[in-house]
Amino acid sequence: MEHPATSECARTGLRTISSEIWALGFVSLLMDVSSEMVHALLPIYLVTVMGASMVAIGTIEGVAEATAAITKVFSGALSDWLGKRKLLAVIGYALAAVTKPVFPLASSVGWVMAARFVDRIGKGIRDAPRDALIADIAPPDLRGASFGLRQSLDTVGAFVGPLLAIGLMWLTSNQFRIVFWVAVLPGALAVGVLALAVREPVRPADLRQVRAPLSMPELRRLGSSFWLVVCVATVFTLARFSQAFLLVRAQGMGLPTVLIPLIFVVMNVIYALAAYPAGALSDRVNRLTMIIVGFSILIAADLVLARAGSLPGVALGVALWGLHLGFTEGLLATLVSDTAPPELRGTAFGMFNLAGGFALLVASLLAGMLWEIFGPQMTFLTGAGLTALALAGLGVVRWRVPTLGGNQKTETEEDAMSSQS
Repeated sequence: MEHPATSECARTGLRTISSEIWALGFVSLLMDVSSEMVHALLPIYLVTVMGASMVAIGTIEGVAEATAAITKVFSGALSDWLGKRKLLAVIGYALAAVTKPVFPLASSVGWVMAARFVDRIGKGIRDAPRDALIADIAPPDLRGASFGLRQSLDTVGAFVGPLLAIGLMWLTSNQFRIVFWVAVLPGALAVGVLALAVREPVRPADLRQVRAPLSMPELRRLGSSFWLVVCVATVFTLARFSQAFLLVRAQGMGLPTVLIPLIFVVMNVIYALAAYPAGALSDRVNRLTMIIVGFSILIAADLVLARAGSLPGVALGVALWGLHLGFTEGLLATLVSDTAPPELRGTAFGMFNLAGGFALLVASLLAGMLWEIFGPQMTFLTGAGLTALALAGLGVVRWRVPTLGGNQKTETEEDAMSSQS
């Protein structure tokens, strides 16, 4: 049972988070509900209704995700150049919202591919400015809690969306287009909440104006601490291949096809429950310590999944996978916020997301090759080995930057001051 003092501390922390952070969290929740209602059914819809090939599906997903990763760099840099974050976030969410009616109206695979492409452009435009906006709004002693809260609410949408899709498919006797039309509503609501409930903070008068965010002098201003965080996070992402491999592992252990979506539900429920407490705790203890715990949990998850000989073993591995997400996703974003100069936060999140996006692509290709050649055990054992390498990298970061992740003024803020002097 949760200790009363711990519970009261959590409630107090939630009350101190600004309304704008809450609004951004609900924007993420609503858009994730909308997107996941579509994405949970889209591969099946393309194959069974539109007659698409697996090559076409792979092409659609690969192009979409690569587009999002590249767009994030430019949108983040543009937000630094403009000195405005909200406008770009609204444009990004609006693009994603206007694509939703295309899915039920599409008459060919080409239209679906175009909608997914525009949807991912929207994601690429919004993500880096939104994360920079959270960093601008949240005070340093609530950054972990703020990023954790947004991540928790976002993840609630990630499992509510597929559950709604399953329920509506059952109620409508598998009418895909009806489900896609229902998905339009939460997407539109997300844009409305962002436009009306989020106010961008006034830019400090003494904050340096950024003229060329992606130039080498500006990228050097991001500082050594930031680039160390990016390097470690990139190696860590190589260990976190596509979660589709968790589904295949569960199916290989005998889980009926109709229950396969429950894997994502279980993982995301645990992820959502863990993200805010982990973020809030990181505001009180060293963030690197919390991330070390998260990396260690992923190693445990990979070892369990490698050795699992039954569905309960896979279920434990999936639960640990969700727990590691709660201990790492929001906290790595918080470290980017801690280490990047305020005037370059958009660029910093763009570069961080770009590195992670391409690392995830490489990781999934590597995992697929290992699975085909050596089997699932080698895939998960390799993931554990790469995570151990990232864990060693965290040790180097802690040695090189002993103040990073603590509650005192961050080393990057000191770097930014010295770089401007």
